[in-house]
Amino acid sequence: MSTLLEMTGVRKRYGGVQALDGADLTAVGGEVHALLGPNGSGKSTLDKTLAGTVVPDSGEIRIDGEAARIGGPRDAHALGVAAVHQQLSIVGDLTVTQNVVLGLEPVRRWGFLDHRAARDRAAAALERFAAAFSGRLPLDRPAGTLGPGEQQIVEVAKALAREPRVLVLDEATASLHKEQVEVLFEVVRELRAAGVLVLFTSHRLDEVFALCDRATVLRNGRTVGTVELAATGEDELVRLMVGDLPHPADLAVAPPPAGAGAAVLEVRGLTTDRLRDVSFTVRGGEVLGLGGLQGQGQSELLLALFGAARITAGEALLDGEPLPLTSPARAARAGIALVPGDRGRQGMFASRPIQENLSLASMHRRALGRFALRASSERRAARTMVDRLQIKLGSPADPVSTLSGGNQQKVVIGKWLLDQPRVVLLDDPTKGVDVGAKEEIYAIVRALADDGAIVVLNSSDNRELAELSDRVLVLFEGAVAEELAAAAVTENRLVSSALRLAPGESL
Repeated sequence: MSTLLEMTGVRKRYGGVQALDGADLTAVGGEVHALLGPNGSGKSTLDKTLAGTVVPDSGEIRIDGEAARIGGPRDAHALGVAAVHQQLSIVGDLTVTQNVVLGLEPVRRWGFLDHRAARDRAAAALERFAAAFSGRLPLDRPAGTLGPGEQQIVEVAKALAREPRVLVLDEATASLHKEQVEVLFEVVRELRAAGVLVLFTSHRLDEVFALCDRATVLRNGRTVGTVELAATGEDELVRLMVGDLPHPADLAVAPPPAGAGAAVLEVRGLTTDRLRDVSFTVRGGEVLGLGGLQGQGQSELLLALFGAARITAGEALLDGEPLPLTSPARAARAGIALVPGDRGRQGMFASRPIQENLSLASMHRRALGRFALRASSERRAARTMVDRLQIKLGSPADPVSTLSGGNQQKVVIGKWLLDQPRVVLLDDPTKGVDVGAKEEIYAIVRALADDGAIVVLNSSDNRELAELSDRVLVLFEGAVAEELAAAAVTENRLVSSALRLAPGESL
């Protein structure tokens, strides 16, 4: 087959982060081409530049040898490119039919929607996936009532309704169960036989070897190689992705830090829709890191410990007493604090005063009766935390939205510190903050541990995990794949563990 797609020297910077640094990709029609690399390697950004949802700073894209100008999704669609991204674009209130034909709605004379033609088009796109819906297509159901895997299939059908020459699948199997994956793979093989180029991004190497013909590997925003998978072993592919691994002798789990207290938090067999039999113990004064590829259950584990996820099995104990994991309010009263990953939507009231946000979690400590608050006590408490965390502000009465990202995060953390929690759950606490604020948040984490608190830290920054954690649990598909000592936490080791290499396996 002749070359269908060429991407050369693609660069994209987000603020201080160089997401793509001259990435290259060449692929032919009629192949399934894997795009691989560790977290932050630029895979999704490269996918998005082809799909038109990200405009690169520089570089060239050629389709059939002709320069392609892709300034948005419409340009990509016109060139025969359709994409399924990690973040679904399903509109929950619309029916499955309406979602599949969105942007392709057939119309009658005078511009009225042709409902029969729309339904027929959606049915044609979904028919090949019938087995994924137990044989009955949910054409008239609201898409929001479907399960995650079914919604993912609808998203793929929506892309196929455009009859693409290039189909981008970015982690399209992440929410699918085994039977749905098999149906998707059969469809992809049909597309390959019809001459379609399928770009397949996945962290599951067994899927890559089962489905793909070639693989291009990115690291730090650059292309490090393209290989024929039939002639490439898994060890070689992982080495391309992460570089050389540390010697197995360096990977022993370290003992608890000096001065750590007795076992305080015990998690036994915790299971939810996203977690599988998670167990661990954390001692007072420890920072336990959660590592692995993003989206493997780290955030779900923190939510479960905060009573914000439905637990189907397992338990957690604090000082030997069962924790109430049925609601955030009960968890907070038991001494659990959560700094969520999305501070804007989950961690603060952006339009409300800084002082009010700081006092939210500890109002019960200053209440007069059931509803009234001591205003003077609230002001003193807020000022204490502003000084302690060095929050840069105009006035405590200003809306928290007037603060920088780093200072907003300090407010989200500070509201819990006023409640003197015993267990602090941190979900990517330095995401989106500048270097100075990041160092200040690091100091807060260390101070919490020095004061005897338990800290459970999820971070997408492997250097951060290495610097702050006493131990790291590497999660893969909702389960603990490996436990590492801080000395063994490197980007290479975290990625290889997430790819389910046996601990200490030699590459």
